[in-house]
Amino acid sequence: MKKNLIMGLMSGTSADGLSIALCEVSGRSLAVKAFGNYPYSAALQARLIAAKDLRAPELSALNFELGRLWAGMVKTFCRRHRVAYKSVAVIGSHGQTVWHAPGEKGHTLQIGEASFIAEETGRPVVCDFRPADMAAGGEGAPLIPFMDEYLFGRGCPVALQNIGGVGNIAFAGKGVKTFGFDTGPGNSLMDTAVAAITGGRLSYDKGGAWAAAGEPDLRKVYALLEAPFFSRRPPKSLDRSAYTLAFIKNNFPGQLNLRRSRDLLASLNLFTAASIAQAFGSFAPRGTRELIVSGGGALNPALMDNIAALLLPAGVRTRSIAELGIHPLAKEPACFALLAWLALAGERNHCPSATGARGPRVLGKIIRP
Repeated sequence: MKKNLIMGLMSGTSADGLSIALCEVSGRSLAVKAFGNYPYSAALQARLIAAKDLRAPELSALNFELGRLWAGMVKTFCRRHRVAYKSVAVIGSHGQTVWHAPGEKGHTLQIGEASFIAEETGRPVVCDFRPADMAAGGEGAPLIPFMDEYLFGRGCPVALQNIGGVGNIAFAGKGVKTFGFDTGPGNSLMDTAVAAITGGRLSYDKGGAWAAAGEPDLRKVYALLEAPFFSRRPPKSLDRSAYTLAFIKNNFPGQLNLRRSRDLLASLNLFTAASIAQAFGSFAPRGTRELIVSGGGALNPALMDNIAALLLPAGVRTRSIAELGIHPLAKEPACFALLAWLALAGERNHCPSATGARGPRVLGKIIRP
């Protein structure tokens, strides 16, 4: 069977950089051949997080600025890995989410003008995946469960947890109707706290060191899990705006300082872990005994330890997707490479049971050079 090279780009809700994955697809097999992560400056990250408050001219300018930046990053990636543009069949770009508000009259906006990528590479680019799902009555997210179904739908039941700015989980496997939903905070609260405490000198809790050194406020963590979102049945999705600096100030008053920083990070870390464990316990299909974690959260040992400890009593094994040969940060861009490949062929690239859409669709808009 012919093998094709495809490329995917992802800039997540953490707004900390662009991840690029070069994949080889053949039938239902997908392998990551090369991966790169290109960090943003602290100033750009702050602008992206605040982009929801921009006026139209400023947002339009940022859309084009990102497109140009990403085109340059794709050029750098291809040079480093000696990839000829003409060898890539298609490129998929999720874009940078500025706003996501699901619901009956919901709306969503991703920026990062993909025309610059098509112009740089001369290859077709597929972008703007969420609106077609929302037009069909879906939440517009999560979209990753399609890849989970594609890769894991024929094996034993498994849970696949991605931890980016927001956490999302999917369940797939033989005999399981694949579905997924957002679980709650991912890295966003932890990253926001570290940036605020250090005045922007640090952007995340490296290795989970602060969290590991602190004592979590168990009462507060489990009180936060009483919020209606966590008990609501899927499909359901969140935007990063649900978990901001204001959320931390309101729920952990007086802790945004170096003296209380370790305890605060321990609480926020446990909150993310407990929301994942609660989602698994409430909605995992019978016989699911494994949780495979991807995203930046998989690189946080304290977070992984918390998740594992919470799920171990139920006999559930927690491990990183790295054990399967996929870099934790490569899964999402690899997914959008796959979605783009299928969109270009006019084939279904959508899991409506994860988003609540009325039926399967072909997601994405195609830009041809």
